[in-house]
Amino acid sequence: MRQLYSLLMLLLTPVSLGYFALRGLRDRRYWKHWGERLGVLSVKGPVEFHIHAASLGEVNAAGPLVNALLERETAPNLLLTTFTPTGRQRARELFGTRVQLCYLPLDLPGIPSRFLRKLQPAVIVIVETEIWPNFYAAAARADIPLIISNARLSQASLRAYRRCQRLIGPALRSARQILAQSDADAQRYVQCGAEPSRVSNAGNLKFDIHVPASLLETGELLRSAWGVQRPVLVAGSTHEDDELVLLKAFRRLLERHPEALLVLAPRHPERFARAEQLLQEQELSVQRRSDSRLPGRDTQCLLIDSMGELLDYYAAADITFVGGTIADIGGHNLLEPAALAKPLLFGPHTAHVKEIATRLLESGAARRVLTARDVFAAVDQLFAHPATRDRMGQAGLCLLEEGRGALQKSVDAIGALSKDARRTTNGPG
Repeated sequence: MRQLYSLLMLLLTPVSLGYFALRGLRDRRYWKHWGERLGVLSVKGPVEFHIHAASLGEVNAAGPLVNALLERETAPNLLLTTFTPTGRQRARELFGTRVQLCYLPLDLPGIPSRFLRKLQPAVIVIVETEIWPNFYAAAARADIPLIISNARLSQASLRAYRRCQRLIGPALRSARQILAQSDADAQRYVQCGAEPSRVSNAGNLKFDIHVPASLLETGELLRSAWGVQRPVLVAGSTHEDDELVLLKAFRRLLERHPEALLVLAPRHPERFARAEQLLQEQELSVQRRSDSRLPGRDTQCLLIDSMGELLDYYAAADITFVGGTIADIGGHNLLEPAALAKPLLFGPHTAHVKEIATRLLESGAARRVLTARDVFAAVDQLFAHPATRDRMGQAGLCLLEEGRGALQKSVDAIGALSKDARRTTNGPG
């Protein structure tokens, strides 16, 4: 089955490269580092840990894990691979030169083996859901332990993978450990063909988010600059369908709260211009983050046209909204506002964060909104009742504290595999 998959991947290589070329028309970063896509690398081996985090969300989720591994006494040589330019940029912002960075090559026959021969990682860590059969097979042939950390698998992905279980099953069975986010995720991995004894519920790394005091200070400084009494709604990681609903609601909110400020942070940088166009179509007074001046009282919307600063703006919010939830994307990180004790709104589409969404709703930390009318009603009520906002924020903090622990479990599992790998390499002496 994998031979057929490899042939198909070869035939689709021009399509894949064409996709990157077309994406480059909107985001020129896709035109860089083409050699890495085909296994031509500038990074150096051997490395102790190879961590793969496909894009922005996975890189953010992997942040605490990478930092914990970097803080080990042995100061490991660590490689982090991504699949998108946004993920790569975020990794550089988070880790600087403490890690080597490159793209994970396409899963073409022969390329994963050459990649691993050059880098010789002691342990491979896949973050969340990335199943590349040739890469997994190459790791197994080289006897390199591979672990899936923060593993999640939606019901839709399960249905898709089970259609090609003869391909996916062997890949999953080659993993030494699969640390799932929840019991439901663990069960779905087993149903996909993973070895049950190697699958466990370790919890979600996103619960282990650390909020430094400096972040809270930044939020206070932003509020001082905008006007402390000004009601602020921060909408993060938004897509167009999120924005269309939010902007319709915000137009109505301005009638009741004329001093209100909407801080809008689109998920993808190539959409900054489109988001600004949508704001202008609603006849809102817009200022970009990249402008040198502070938003004045006449500014109704601050457009965040930068990456890596979303938590700063969440810290300055009265109310937050997380995107990819009215837009049918499946949801982004719902725990970031909770970590800052901020009340949270999100839409109906939370397939990628289903358990977290349920727990936030049950705890009273969040509210679900479906329409512009829902957004208006929720924000209007919360703007008017600070005590309710505080209760929701504290509920989110309590939930976050209850969920911590996945980070230590992942570090322990990776450390044990690394120790075993070194013992095998160096012999029992």
